[in-house]
Formats: sequence, C-alpha cells, structure tokens
Amino acid sequence: MKFKIEEVTVYFPYDNIYPEQYAYMIELKRTLDAKGHCLLEMPTGTGKTIALLSLITSYTLSKPQSPIKLIYCTRTVHEMEKTLAELRLLHDYMVKCIGPSAKMLALGLSSRKNLCVNNKVLAAENRDSVDAGCRKLTASWVRALAAENPDVPSCEFFEQYERAGSAAVLPPGVYTLQDLRTFGKEKGWCPYFLARHMVQFANVVVYSYQYLLDPKVAAIISKEMQKESVVVFDEAHNIDNVCIEALSVSVRRQTVDGARRNINRMRQEIDKFKATDAGRLRAEYNRLVEGLALRGDLPAADGWLANPALPDDILKEAVPGNIRKAEHFIQVLRRLVQYLEGRLETENVEKENPVSFVFSILNHAGIDQKTLKFCYDRLHSLMMTLEITDTDEFLHVQTICDFATLVGTYARGFSIIIEPFDERMPHIPDPVLQLCCHDASLAIKPVFERFQSVVITSGTLSPIDLYPRLLNFNPVVSRSFTMSLTRDCICPMVLTRGSDQLPVSTKFDMRSDLGVVRNYGRLLLEMASVVPDGIVCFFVSYSYMDGIVNSWNENGILKEIMQHKLVFIETQDVVETTLALDNYRKACDCGRGAIFFSVARGKVAEGIDFDRHYGRLVIMFGVPFQYTLSKILLARLEYLRETFQIKEGDFLTFDALRQAAQCVGRVIRSKADYGMMIFADKRYSRHDKRSKLPGWILSHLRDAHLNLSTDMALHIAREFLRKMAQPYDKTGGTGKKTLLSQEDLDKIVLEGSMNDMLY
Repeated sequence: MKFKIEEVTVYFPYDNIYPEQYAYMIELKRTLDAKGHCLLEMPTGTGKTIALLSLITSYTLSKPQSPIKLIYCTRTVHEMEKTLAELRLLHDYMVKCIGPSAKMLALGLSSRKNLCVNNKVLAAENRDSVDAGCRKLTASWVRALAAENPDVPSCEFFEQYERAGSAAVLPPGVYTLQDLRTFGKEKGWCPYFLARHMVQFANVVVYSYQYLLDPKVAAIISKEMQKESVVVFDEAHNIDNVCIEALSVSVRRQTVDGARRNINRMRQEIDKFKATDAGRLRAEYNRLVEGLALRGDLPAADGWLANPALPDDILKEAVPGNIRKAEHFIQVLRRLVQYLEGRLETENVEKENPVSFVFSILNHAGIDQKTLKFCYDRLHSLMMTLEITDTDEFLHVQTICDFATLVGTYARGFSIIIEPFDERMPHIPDPVLQLCCHDASLAIKPVFERFQSVVITSGTLSPIDLYPRLLNFNPVVSRSFTMSLTRDCICPMVLTRGSDQLPVSTKFDMRSDLGVVRNYGRLLLEMASVVPDGIVCFFVSYSYMDGIVNSWNENGILKEIMQHKLVFIETQDVVETTLALDNYRKACDCGRGAIFFSVARGKVAEGIDFDRHYGRLVIMFGVPFQYTLSKILLARLEYLRETFQIKEGDFLTFDALRQAAQCVGRVIRSKADYGMMIFADKRYSRHDKRSKLPGWILSHLRDAHLNLSTDMALHIAREFLRKMAQPYDKTGGTGKKTLLSQEDLDKIVLEGSMNDMLY
C-alpha cells in the first residue's frame, strides 16, 4: 500500500497496517525533520522493523537532493538476516511501484567467520583464529612473497578481488550474508573485503552494535560513514550495558602469562630483524619520530583493530621518545606486565580510581601516563613492522595494551577493581584485575555527535525517562506506544502466594524456604495440566534454577510434571542449549507439549522467540535482580548516584524489570498470537516495581489479577484459554480497528482522527 505522511509518500509492502505502526512512522518523521534523536518503545510483534525501514527509505526517496544513509544496528546475526529479509520485500515493492529509480544497495556486514568463503581459513574453530588465518594469506608482505615464490600460500578470492580493482562492485539490490557469500563465489571475489568496501556506497547497512559502539572496531569499519545518516539501534533496551562492555577490560593470570610469552616472541623477532633487516626497524623509528604512528594508507587487509579509546580522546602527536625504539617498548611492556602480576597477588578486594592507579604504575614501574596512552598504537605499529600475521596468538598482549591505553586516557567514569576470587566460589583462587567503565554515555557520545539522527527503539524501554539520563542526551521525541487489539490476547498475572496462602518470592531470605519451592513446583504442575503446547519458565540465575530443579526432583514434583509435558533445560553450553531448543520445538510440534527452563539473563531470554504454540505461557519465577554484592555493580551504582543522581534502588529495579519484561515478551510475536504471563513473586504486586513494566503489558494487567494464589491463577488461565479458542475478526470490524486498509488511512488523513484510533 502507498500513503502520505505530510509531504512524504510512504511505500509499505503489505495490504494492511497496524494503527501503532502508522503512529510510529509519524513520530519517526518528526525526528528526521528535526534532525534530532529519539526514543521509541513499541510492543513486540507489532511490525516495528518494517515500519522503520518503510518510513526511512521512503523519506530518503522524497528528498533526492539530500540523500540519507540508514545504518541499522542489530544485536545478533539472526536479527540481521531477518531485517534484510524484510528490506528485500520492501525493495521489491518499491521497484514495482516506482520502477528502476527506487533501486538501492543494502547489505549486511559481519565478521570474517560469517563471510569468508575460503575453506582453509574457515576450518578454524573461533573468530580470532579465522581473522588470523585470513591475515596469514592476505597481509601485504605475505602477498609480496607469494608474487615471488608460488609455494607461499595466498587467498585466491582476495587476489581476484584485488585484480578486479575498481570493477569489484556490488550491483544494486539487497544482500544478506548468504547472498554475499554466493555472489563472492560466483565472481571469485572475497565477500568480506567486498562488503567492507561497499559499505561506504550503500544506502542501507545492517550490522552489529559493536561496529559503532566499540572504538576498536568503529574506527576501522564506520569511519567513512557520512554525517547525513540515520542510525537505528533495534532491541536497544540493554544498550547501556553494551556501551560499558565496549570500554571495559579484564586481566587475569592467564592474560599475564600469555602476554609474557608474546613479549618473548616479539623480542626474538626483533633480534632476527636486527640481524637480517635492521633498516626496517630504523624506518619505523623515523616514522614514529615524525609522528606518523601508523601509515594512513594501510592496505585494507593489513588493518588491525584500532585504538580502544574514543576518537576525540586520542592524542594527535608523536609517540613518546622512550618507546620509539622497539627494544625500549618491549622493556616498558615487561615492566607493565610485571607490575600487573604483582597487583594480582592480593588477598583482599581492592578498588582504585584511574588517577591513583596511574600514579602507582609511575612509582613502581616507572611508566608515565603519556607512555601508557600510546601503548596500543605502539604495539600495532611494532606488529606491522615485525610482519606478524597470527594475531590470535597475540590476544593477551593486546589486552594488556588495551588496558594501558584506557587507564592512561580516562580519569573519570572508570574504576580499577582487583578481586582475589569469585565471591560465589571463595575457595577457588582466581584473581582478576578489571578496568570497569561505569559511564555508558562515553561510548555512545561520538555516535550522537556525529550522526544526524539516532533512533533507540525496543519493546521494553520503560521507564523511558531513565535512558536520556543514562546515555546523557536530549531526545526530540520520546514516546511509548500501546498495542491495539481486537481481543485481549495477552493475559499478565501477578501471583503472590501458593494454594496454601504462603507468600512466594525469590528474596534471598525466602528463596531456599521449602514452602516457596513447593508452591513454585505446584504452580508449574497445575499449569502444565491445563495449558496446551509450550510453557517457558525463567529463573533468576543458573544456580537458583539448579537448586530448585533438584528439590523438585527429590520431592517427586518433577516426575508428576513430566507426565504432562517433557522438560528441557538451558545450560551455559551453547551447543547443548541449541539442541534442547530444537527438541523442545519438536515436542510442541508433535502435540506432546513441553516445558523449557531458562535463565532471565541467559542466552534464550534475549534472542529466541517462543511464538504461537511454542509459548502459550511464560512463568517468571522471581525478580531478576543483578548479583547485588558484585563489586563492579556497586561501583557503577555509586557513580550513577554521584554523577546522574540516579538512586541505587531505582536503577536496580529498572534493570530487573526490563529484564523480566524482555523474558515475558518472548511469548507474543504477532497480534494473531496469544499467551499468558505469570509474574510469580509477591514483590510484583508493589506499585513501585510493577509501574516500571512497559505500558503495553500494564494496560492488560487488571486489578483483579494483581494478588493471586495458584488456584485463582489456574481459574483465570482456564477462562482465558477458552476465550482464545473462539473465532474472531482480525480486522477489528466491531468498534476499534486494529488493521487499517488503504481506504481507512485515506479517511484518517482527511479527518485527522489518528488519535481516536489509538487511544
């Protein structure tokens, strides 16, 4: 369908549109017109992705004099592929309506592991090894050797891509990762380097958050992106955590030992070069004297991870004199590693700010702040000079230099925390030195400053007013949408007590109470006997899930549950969990029914959908607070309180409730779907906790469902399932319309009655 929003003709590839999609597009257009940033919370399963893509691509078409590039960031490769599939549908529709002038180039970009077509390189088991395998075949010095000696292995795909030169381009179209690999194989070109080259010419780029938020990757991949770009962070409820992880570094004993091995290897390489090619080391020294830490014209294949500090914080000056010579730099690294090893030998938890830590390094190791700042760039330069290709072997010394550069660059927003052991396993010595970033706004600040509009959107952004404070920006639009439904297909309930009227909770003083464990088991057993197909249960942690499943097994409750449905459990092993999920789906498909036990902060809670019969009920056992005794969390809470005036309790509750909402949101993925949500903890009945749930869940949470016991919840579940079994009108013919046709939209535009439709 085609319709107008003010002066923009929007092309939408479906025959009908939801009212909230239309309202979402209006707010998006306001943001683009204002050239500002926005926060939009849209319920899951209401077509957020296609609404975003339709509006932004149509907006670009309507303004040919100032084209806008769309940078769409997703969390996982699976989400990236889904987004590109939607975009292909839209692209085909636009070409059908307008003709060839609507053609655009859209592509996904991922790591070498997901794009490489060279089987020898792909044989490596992890991403770092694939990167190193690629470098061994494509580095400029390796290719120079291969040109002279045909026995030196090189990559045929990369060679053909290089030979094609400016002819190596992608024709217009939408390319998923699989399409890029297929195109690369057909042409004999390397899809990874082709995609990286084409990113700067593409109208739409879909890639991972890290490519914009992690300075080490962003400086290589995203530096070419023009200011006239719209950046979309989809499923961005955890964006503050992604920002913090991008600037945090951990150093363990293994890191120190590995770094020492790396330094010895580099020392041997330096000695070898001194004997055979001293001119190369001299040339590097001269380059550093002139202030050219890195040659600006590095071939793409030689490019390594960039500086871990943010672009504005990197000193634009020459490398300090005391680390210009390779052997001097190696000595500095040795002293730094020795100092860090000494700090790991502690028996008490220590917490320091970067300023005092840098002062301590100066006193004990004789390394000043400026030298620390340049460690990463100097290591990069040295590894290029020594022509080291197996970069996966040098991850440890990279981590040490990462740490040094960050600690030398930032005085605020960071802490250094040294823990001699994990508090949950105090009898196992496992010292770790962590540079923890507490300020999420640091990593995302360059994105806000550099790009015209940034859209942060998700199904769970409540309370929406906390995000501008956490990320330190001023949105021009901040809006939470509700879900227009023809029938109440969501049924949230708060269960506060068992059938015996004993309260249930995972509060620390109650969680091991046998009464609570028994009541949770009875709740699941009763629900398993009533609810058809799939049930998903979320627990607050792996340890709690193990404990409660063991107790149920001893009490015989688990055996009774398994008479109704099969039980599958998420573990910390990805392969095991994937297998469990496949079998869970099979059990739901064949009518046997199944229950999936998962963890609120595990893998399944984020990216896996339990739509249709795969999830008719989600039970959230407890409130998924973070581990509140974690030293890192306590340091972050202190920083948030002092800097942004966010109270500890407010942040912890916000964080736990967004996680709970994310878990229960897995159950409903479209308006034709239906499902129940049970919040099984007495704390959810309190207004201060409950009010932080997204509006689209709260609008269906009736007062009568706020303080239920197991038998009351069972009665409500039976009634709800009976109601859902009745036929219904999908378009909402009676009363409110929930599917708008072309005529409905034309009428709305004429009457300006959109608000009546939504509220």
